[in-house]
Amino acid sequence: MRTLADVAAGRPWTESPPWRVTASRPESRDTVTLELEPPEPFSFQPGQFNMLRVPGIGEVPISISGDPSAAGAVLHTIRDVGAVTHALCESRPGHQIGVRGPYGTSWPVQAAEGGDVVIVAGGIGLPPLRPAIYHVLAHRESFGRLVLLYGARTPSDLLFTSELGTWRSRFDLTVEVTVDTAGRDWHGNVGVVPDLIGRAAFDPGKSVAFTVGPEIMMRFAVRALLAAGVPEDRVFLSMERDMQCAAALCGHCQLGPFLVCRDGPVFCYRPLARWLGVREL
Repeated sequence: MRTLADVAAGRPWTESPPWRVTASRPESRDTVTLELEPPEPFSFQPGQFNMLRVPGIGEVPISISGDPSAAGAVLHTIRDVGAVTHALCESRPGHQIGVRGPYGTSWPVQAAEGGDVVIVAGGIGLPPLRPAIYHVLAHRESFGRLVLLYGARTPSDLLFTSELGTWRSRFDLTVEVTVDTAGRDWHGNVGVVPDLIGRAAFDPGKSVAFTVGPEIMMRFAVRALLAAGVPEDRVFLSMERDMQCAAALCGHCQLGPFLVCRDGPVFCYRPLARWLGVREL
């Protein structure tokens, strides 16, 4: 598949065939999962993203939220927050979507083998982490404990609720869910997701932690993980920045010395620490 990087290198641009929407499934009041059928075999690594384009409106980066080992439709979970994402969320089976990718670094799932895996997700941060969960579950014998700590603003904002229930029923996966606020009909945890880390059962010295969510949430999650004893070089974050080209050409996604589309979106915390603490960036 040709990319903008090919254009920059002087190679001719070849437009790839559009992908067809095969299903659209609401996940919450403002979030939809699209199943897209690629015109040719497609593979990706957990944590990577595609650029999705709606003709005449624009293009946005969207993480791939499905099983990396599954053939067929490729899943993207999209929150309706702007013109392009609104058009994507309004797509119906039979519609066609422009797709470029996959792009970006991935979760280091192989490096996590032999130890515990701690997944910390906030809001729309769960979809980029779901492929990593699928990978660990598909290779369960290669990992220790698998702990999922997930938070959202309200119970109605929780994603993949049926799947969360299925995961919670497993004996080899710990799932803890919390919400910022809730009514009387909510019987689960109330509070922010970083608060779950100190109560979770895992071996910090032998754990790898993956986290995605609002940057303020990730700052507190990293602080809690480090306080629990997880080493800096075993904490990984996926950064969400204004990626517009996905080819390290436009510079919109710069974070300190990094370009998120080229060097991320998945980063080890240690080289990112200085820049994550600068709120103005």
